[in-house]
Amino acid sequence: MRTRNLQLVMALALAGVTRAEAQSIRAPDTVIVKSGALSLRALLWRPRGPGPFPAVLFNHGSGPGNVGPSGEILHTMEELAETLGPVFVRHGYVFLFPLRRGTGLSASQGKNSSDSWDSAMKAGGQDAKNRLQLELMQTGELNDARAGLAVLRALPGVDARRIAIAGHSFGGSLTLLMVARDSAIRAAVVFSGSARSWPVSPPLRATLRDAVAHSAVPTLLLFAANDYSVAPGEVLAADMAKLAKAHALKIYPAVGRTPNEGHNFIQLRVPMWESDVFAFLDPRMR
Repeated sequence: MRTRNLQLVMALALAGVTRAEAQSIRAPDTVIVKSGALSLRALLWRPRGPGPFPAVLFNHGSGPGNVGPSGEILHTMEELAETLGPVFVRHGYVFLFPLRRGTGLSASQGKNSSDSWDSAMKAGGQDAKNRLQLELMQTGELNDARAGLAVLRALPGVDARRIAIAGHSFGGSLTLLMVARDSAIRAAVVFSGSARSWPVSPPLRATLRDAVAHSAVPTLLLFAANDYSVAPGEVLAADMAKLAKAHALKIYPAVGRTPNEGHNFIQLRVPMWESDVFAFLDPRMR
């Protein structure tokens, strides 16, 4: 319990939450998200008061968390949630962070997709991995994310007409697919979307470019300069500009010394992006 409390304090500190603010923020609830035969877990933060509140669904990346160079887990998905939840709550948003199949609190519910496509990589090389990654992105993983969205819309105290979706890395790609299919979403925020896979997967590039071409949802794309690649942001923003679609692209200075640190600026540098995200969301969600 002492270790858990220390982790929570560290998460709040990363999020720039003061002690007084932390005391006013409720601990998250754990809710069930049914996705087909799976019973996934999701962490839910609510502002104080009756609402109805605007709300954000967050799509985490692939794998068990932020994985270091030797395969060690530097931050779990739950720790990412504990960093982000209080930030969105203090800006007046309900925040739902589903743990998709095989991940964290949902580890017993299906196989983690990154394990599947890593196996495909070993057996058949990069092309086999790319095919399976794209297949899972458009089937099971997308189904889990859409099931989370349905739960969020039905929650008491949530204004179902004021929903945004945000996502990080692989979850950013899922976010783009979701908003291409659901024009009722008010806004999308994509952190480091597909930065690792974009350079090596032409099918993924084509799929995401098609998604933004069919989306009517205002979209904010965010990257750190030393991410694995900033090309997804540059290309997708250019596509949206040509099509006169509401969007913004922000590439921040390098974070840390490695591409992995740049890729995880969402957790490591909350104060860097916070004002930009809520300047984009608030006019569209209030």
